[in-house]
Amino acid sequence: MPDQEKEKPAPAAVATETPAAPAPPKPASAPEDAGQQYFFGEPLVGFDPSEITGSLIVIEGMDGSGRSTQITLLQEWLESEGFAVQTSGLRRSNLVGRDIDELLAKNAVTRLTLALMYATDFFDQMEHRILPALRSGTVVLADRYIFTLIGRGVVRGINRDYMSGLYAMALRPHLTFWLNVRPETAFGREFRKAQAISYWEAGRDMSLSHDLYWSFIRYQTMIKREFEVIAKKHNFIELDGEASVSAVNKQLRQRIAEQLGIRSTKYTPSSALSHLWR
Repeated sequence: MPDQEKEKPAPAAVATETPAAPAPPKPASAPEDAGQQYFFGEPLVGFDPSEITGSLIVIEGMDGSGRSTQITLLQEWLESEGFAVQTSGLRRSNLVGRDIDELLAKNAVTRLTLALMYATDFFDQMEHRILPALRSGTVVLADRYIFTLIGRGVVRGINRDYMSGLYAMALRPHLTFWLNVRPETAFGREFRKAQAISYWEAGRDMSLSHDLYWSFIRYQTMIKREFEVIAKKHNFIELDGEASVSAVNKQLRQRIAEQLGIRSTKYTPSSALSHLWR
């Protein structure tokens, strides 16, 4: 990589004092128990806390942090313990999931439009997948949640309060884990996996560098800084994402077992997933 590129320091996150869009109306006040305990702001219409018998567990982290691998292993472990499990993630709604994929493939969508499309995708899943699963006693394992979406919007210059306001009616997770890795480690993992780095994973839309590697490092460094802020605010359980898969999984199982009342955390992946256990 060019020395002159290497010497450039990673830019700080874009200042958020100047909003890229007007702040949404302040949500109406809600009862303390429903508004603060279950949601980040205003509760969803018709929500009854007594109906929620499942658990929402979120795994956050940048590209290449190992989230998807851990979700796969945790699903098998929980199902072996007798729990019904459903997974969720970004761009999985029937309403707009494919539309977002098409917009990303064109590399031409505006930042605000993309942020609003992701919010639509999230709430469609919340209404039709996540809440129904939680009402039925299912454990929902979320591969990313609103925190990634807020962080991505903020580093692209969208006002932090505006982004947080978009997700005021998001359900609070029962547990949120953050798999923290260095951007350099994330790049190596992503490149080995696909032999390529996507336009958006590298933040190429932000013109951070002409060099793919340094664009990825700078963009993911900005995302990492946002995670540090969000993690402190929302009490994430931070784990070393650079540890072995088995070591990270063990820590995840221990904390989840405490939440769900599982006595034993012993687990050996099936032959179908043994290739992930490294």
